Amino acid sequence: MIVSRLRLKNWKNFRSVDVQLRNRMFLVGPNACGKSNFLDVFRFLRDIVKNGGGLQQATEDRGGLSKIRCLAARQEPDVEIQVHLADATGDAPSWRYHIGIRQETGVRRAPSLTYERIWKGQELVCERPDKHDKQDELRLTQTHLEQISANQEFREIAQFFDSVLYLHLVPQLVRNPRAFTGPGIAGDPFGRDFLERVVRTPERTKKARLGKIERALTKAVPQLKQLTDMKDEVGLPHLEAKYEHWRPQGAKQREDQFSDGTLRLIALLWSLLENDTLLLLEEPELSLNTAIVKALPAVIYRIQKELKKKTRQVIVSTHSADLLSDEGIGGEQVLLMKPTHEGTEVKVASAIREVRDLLEEGFSVGEAVISRTAPKTSEQCRFWDE
Repeated sequence: MIVSRLRLKNWKNFRSVDVQLRNRMFLVGPNACGKSNFLDVFRFLRDIVKNGGGLQQATEDRGGLSKIRCLAARQEPDVEIQVHLADATGDAPSWRYHIGIRQETGVRRAPSLTYERIWKGQELVCERPDKHDKQDELRLTQTHLEQISANQEFREIAQFFDSVLYLHLVPQLVRNPRAFTGPGIAGDPFGRDFLERVVRTPERTKKARLGKIERALTKAVPQLKQLTDMKDEVGLPHLEAKYEHWRPQGAKQREDQFSDGTLRLIALLWSLLENDTLLLLEEPELSLNTAIVKALPAVIYRIQKELKKKTRQVIVSTHSADLLSDEGIGGEQVLLMKPTHEGTEVKVASAIREVRDLLEEGFSVGEAVISRTAPKTSEQCRFWDE
């Protein structure tokens, strides 16, 4: 199942968004335009349905509804999210989930539902406020989606959102997870528990995944010939690689000796292989060689195709023209973000006439769109005046 359409109102940078999404999407735009905030919509829905989460916690984790609501909203109090889920690109939605949220008045000022509506196909299976909500308005501080006692008829949606995976790996966290104290972050987006995730995987599955990653790394990382997992003498998990060396048996290194790029590439490939649900990738090009960056879209596509009957959706934020140089990326797979005084506008690249003309002339998506993401004053070159 994939997110086939997303509509937003007053969500962070975005006063209004209505876009169609495909199996593979790329988000491009200047710094601070809202690429991460766009991805955070899906994390927000995941946080609502996760154990110990819910609407109140998901909102509080983001600083409250006042920090979520778009600054350009003015007198419009509601934050609205509408998601269509389909089996594949081009299919009619099998589910639609619509939610509106505003802040209560008075002392509590908690986030409260203005509506929650769910369709299965064409059938409306949940509409709130209902008669029970009108008798007890405190019920509107929770979604039905997060309640096991209420979501049986549409639990498939909750399970989909709960399985969303977001990755923006920080190599230092992978190397030294115990050096960073405090509670972890939902979904482990920065890789603090990445090695634990690998070790907890059933042995047969783990061996198959590491084997595929090893074959990829032997082509991408000089001298690397073998990748395995292991535990040290106190039971802590590690990745171990064998590198060709002047000695006949080569030399072994653990993850604390891997380069940032090697660690990020391993985590990226593992995450692509890990399941068949929505994967959100934040700037996967960081620390990677240009040749590898150029190959990433094709790798994503091939792994998606390997799933055969299953559908894996991947949404990538990027600043990289190299990543977008792949000829297989169409304009309909790229969302171009443009900041304005009324919030960030989001358009499918192929819907922009100038971009479409360049694509028809044979330009790559990177050549057609990256120049449109530069700040207006970037031609002055020096943005720091002495």
